[in-house]
Amino acid sequence: MNASLALQGVSLGYERQPAVRRLDAAFAAGSLTAVVGPNGAGKTTLLKGLVGELKPLEGRIELPARDIAYLPQQSAIDRSFPITVTELVAMGLWGRLGAFGGVTRTHRNCIAEGLAAVGLTGFERRSIGTLSGGQMQRVLFARLLLQEADVLLLDEPFTAIDAQTASDLLGIISRWHREGKTIIAVLHDLDIVRTHFPRALLLARDLVAHDDTHSVLTAENLMQARQMCEACAGPEHSCGRPVAATWHT
Repeated sequence: MNASLALQGVSLGYERQPAVRRLDAAFAAGSLTAVVGPNGAGKTTLLKGLVGELKPLEGRIELPARDIAYLPQQSAIDRSFPITVTELVAMGLWGRLGAFGGVTRTHRNCIAEGLAAVGLTGFERRSIGTLSGGQMQRVLFARLLLQEADVLLLDEPFTAIDAQTASDLLGIISRWHREGKTIIAVLHDLDIVRTHFPRALLLARDLVAHDDTHSVLTAENLMQARQMCEACAGPEHSCGRPVAATWHT
């Protein structure tokens, strides 16, 4: 496998308490993978490890492609911060501009093209605090478009947005996939995974399965993942805080 990302015996967690344990996995360059599992399975923790927000408690993460873009959950973004749509999207140019680079006419054209691609032409001067959940997610995708990264990590990109926005953003993800980008997305809706994501990684703190989606999302594997997370939910276990082992099927 021509791996774009690889993990070797990686454990990730908080205050020395692992939320992902001894994970071995490789993501081929140009692959499109959904990371799925019950609540508390360590999915977001995995992305934070890949993007460098968390250092492994043990093991090694290999990132041959250092050009990585990360879409966090919307709940992690302060919507009260006084910033316009244009200013937020322009943050996607950081890698090209640096700390002191100025935004040129060419850059403004890139911002306009990014907003047009997500259907938000005319929103340039709007404050992000006035946007709906779907509009905000479109803005964040426009920022990703400007980053032009080879590897894209998406944390719950379709949560709390309308069906039309989800469909439009899935179209952008499909375009990225056709362009050969490596995409890893944390998802809860297994119908979306089965329809649009050719590969899946099923996580329950430990790895359950990682292969083509049809092979991963079997009833047996899903039941095993649920049982593994439920086994970590009791106070007598050393698996961290209690979790509810649920997802959208």
